[in-house]
Amino acid sequence: MCIDLHCHSTASDGALSPAALVERAAGRGVTHLALTDHDTIAGLAEAEAAAQAQGIILIPGVELSCLWKSRTIHIVGLDFDPGQAGFRQALEQQNENRWARARMIADRLGKLGVDGLLDKASEAAGGDVPGRPHFAQVLTEAGVVRNAAQAFKRYLGNGKPGDVKAFWPELPEVVRWITEAGGVAVLAHPRKYQLTATKLRELTADFRRAGGQAIEVSTSGQSSGDLGFLAELCRKEELLASQGSDFHFPGAPWCELGRIMKMPDGLEPVWHSFRQPVPGAAPA
Repeated sequence: MCIDLHCHSTASDGALSPAALVERAAGRGVTHLALTDHDTIAGLAEAEAAAQAQGIILIPGVELSCLWKSRTIHIVGLDFDPGQAGFRQALEQQNENRWARARMIADRLGKLGVDGLLDKASEAAGGDVPGRPHFAQVLTEAGVVRNAAQAFKRYLGNGKPGDVKAFWPELPEVVRWITEAGGVAVLAHPRKYQLTATKLRELTADFRRAGGQAIEVSTSGQSSGDLGFLAELCRKEELLASQGSDFHFPGAPWCELGRIMKMPDGLEPVWHSFRQPVPGAAPA
């Protein structure tokens, strides 16, 4: 079995449609897949239809943004009930948070003279909420900058006018949304927050106290040292272990569907606790 519990489609910031993503996953040997788009489950229905056609088991997933000590942290929700009323209302709130941020970015970049900046950025995002990469694309196409890197250096990077902090809820609230919908809350890619070991231990402990149940031990861009550290953290906090490629687009071999470093022995996989458990599947 090959289990990938973290990836993105065009429903958020991925390059492939949900159907194309599932097809690619099948071609890479993935047997169990969770589509975890940012703050939306808009791609789940299309992904489910494709999964049935491809013979893949699709687990409901989402990646929710929240705040911990003023830092943006991502929590993956797995195996929840997508129809739960409170959860859907929470997703609507997240969507409005994203739009509020996008509107503020467009307002701050208004002096650049790009007509219809917000609309064009939304079009670049497939009609959905644009993020900074979409604004960078529009600025490049309008000739304001040479490329996306320059757009971030001048206008969108840290400390620049378009660097608008999102209006996210606090970590315990997001964990509650997931658990009340019957799902499992997973601390996503812990080593990507650039926290010291001490701060990461503090985050993980706070996450567990808030009701979090699992941590991503194996994900893209990690060293063997990262893997060992996260495995030990997982054991110490008595959390379940999850894994995922965090795939966004083709052409990045370090972040490919199904290409996941094997988790160390002695960890309890998160998929053993799903409503329909995946028995006998070794972490791989």
